[in-house]
Amino acid sequence: MLDTTTSNLTHATQCGTPAIGLFQDMVTMLLQSLLAAQCRVAPASLWPPDAGNQLLPQLQRQELDFDFVVIGAGSAGSVVASRLSENPNWRVLVLEAGGDPPVESEIPALSTGLQHTNFMWNYYTEPSSRSCLGMKQGRCYWPRGRMIGGSGGVNMMLYLRGNRRDFDDWSDMGNAGWSYDEVLAYYEKSVRAVGNATHPQGYVQLSYFEMPQGPPFSMIYEGAQELGVPQVREFAEGSFVGYTQVPVTAQHGERASTGKEYLGRVSQRGNLKVIKHALVKQLHFDAKAQRVEAVSFERNGHTYRVGVAKEAVLSAGAIDSPALLLRSGIGPGQELEQLQLRVLRDLPGVGKNLQDHVLVPIFMQLQVNEPQSEKEILDNIYEYLLSRKGSLANHGTASIVGFINTNSSSDQRYPDVELHHLFMPRGRHDVLAMFVGGLSMQEQYVQYLQQLLIDSDLLCIFVVLLHPQSKGELRLRQENPNEAPLLFSNYLSHPEDMATILRGIRYQEELLDTAAYKASGCQLTHIPIEECDAEYEYRSDDYWRCYAKYFSMTCYHQSGTLKMAPASDPEACVSPRLQLHGVDNLRVADASIMPNIVSANTNAATIMIGERAADFIAQDWAALGDDREDNRHTHDYDL
Repeated sequence: MLDTTTSNLTHATQCGTPAIGLFQDMVTMLLQSLLAAQCRVAPASLWPPDAGNQLLPQLQRQELDFDFVVIGAGSAGSVVASRLSENPNWRVLVLEAGGDPPVESEIPALSTGLQHTNFMWNYYTEPSSRSCLGMKQGRCYWPRGRMIGGSGGVNMMLYLRGNRRDFDDWSDMGNAGWSYDEVLAYYEKSVRAVGNATHPQGYVQLSYFEMPQGPPFSMIYEGAQELGVPQVREFAEGSFVGYTQVPVTAQHGERASTGKEYLGRVSQRGNLKVIKHALVKQLHFDAKAQRVEAVSFERNGHTYRVGVAKEAVLSAGAIDSPALLLRSGIGPGQELEQLQLRVLRDLPGVGKNLQDHVLVPIFMQLQVNEPQSEKEILDNIYEYLLSRKGSLANHGTASIVGFINTNSSSDQRYPDVELHHLFMPRGRHDVLAMFVGGLSMQEQYVQYLQQLLIDSDLLCIFVVLLHPQSKGELRLRQENPNEAPLLFSNYLSHPEDMATILRGIRYQEELLDTAAYKASGCQLTHIPIEECDAEYEYRSDDYWRCYAKYFSMTCYHQSGTLKMAPASDPEACVSPRLQLHGVDNLRVADASIMPNIVSANTNAATIMIGERAADFIAQDWAALGDDREDNRHTHDYDL
């Protein structure tokens, strides 16, 4: 307890009324409890320790190598490293450019608040006349996670596998072993609880966020049902079209990224080391560019080099994985020569086949809730701190996902549009600012929406294109790894993409005419866009095409830039066993290997790819009879 004389003076100074100190002591105890609870949200023990200071002296002398060097501790890289280190004879090093995630990463309702911070790779697309015109500088914002857990530490945590046709198509493209029936076991493996407190193993924990009743939640389901789109128990065989609440990679009101669940959970293993804030600069090959011999990285302004005894695994994501290969001399020869980079291996597909789920947001005004009082907001913070419950422990309507097929001439069992729903309660200008700030929307449009939020709730529906025909590309701007690559999205450049988006918007208009939506006073928000309003009739096809040109943005699902395909494919980069073509000991394990983007959020598929990569590596080294450590190499690091 505080000294009562001090308490008396403190109370009198703050409140202007006399006191004997008892109540002041109670308030002080409450404040201390809240501060302690805040620190328990994301303790450092959740993450693997940083082995940098331990290992750097040996690395500086170039006296250290590892059996496996994994580049990137994101959704797939964390899985690969965790699985490989299950073999106690294998020495595994993870190089991660970021550090531990911030506390906001753990809190589901704050998922969009990390954009434009140092915990992200803040990438932007090159300007285009076809898309992103309503974003700042006419460029779409493509953030990627720069932390343990990667983009899985900042995403919306939705766990969706995709559907049978996605993977059967991969197999039909010449990728043996990647059919739906063959990958399903790896999805299941990634979420299967294994290990115990003494011998932990990595896996992803799934749960369902607590879902409030009533509108707008019930409105979304009931409106769709009026149009013949069912509410399904889950998206699985026979029910890939419909609406449901989807599981999330979270547990007890906190995020459960692979950085935590695969790496942090097993960080006591002596054969697994993680160096944080390690920006990988280059891969070093032998004279024939057939083997990776070492990896160089920068930390705190110094460059280090670590040897690779068996394999390097590239898991830096669909932007940074191809960029690293290009900086290392692997890629389209002519482009490398233009940058005066030495061409070690001419691989034309590196950086090509860039795919993303472009989306167009549709805003609706409705009247379903009274504005939240300051007391309710404070109560929610208190409830989260002490019990991990309340509005901060979920992300509201974002858990409700719809898949529809808008094309009557296609197979109706499979969707071509995905729908996400994001609800901003009346008066919560902070929630809207965090959301639209993450989208990098131009200020005049932000202010218009903020004005509407004074008197109305807002529902934003993401109309997401699942099968983009438009494909972009990535190129190096220069060799410097601190310089962002050039990103050409080519959004909506194929006419079929715009046609599908238009059908998805028309479906939203049909929902406005349902009894469920009318009961909530739902109306379409007309955001003023000078070009569209001046030249086209509001809600005509031409108007919506113009609207999409301005309000097109990413669903954060960049993929395909190191395409998995047989060597006969001119864009092929990796084999079906995820080995880079022409290099014996370099695998790629992240969303960049997808030949076609899956029909869902990509995080679950990326985790599955990590599981597959680890299994391929284990199988291939077992087949060689070499699944034990090579005692010729220096590895005196288990201190």
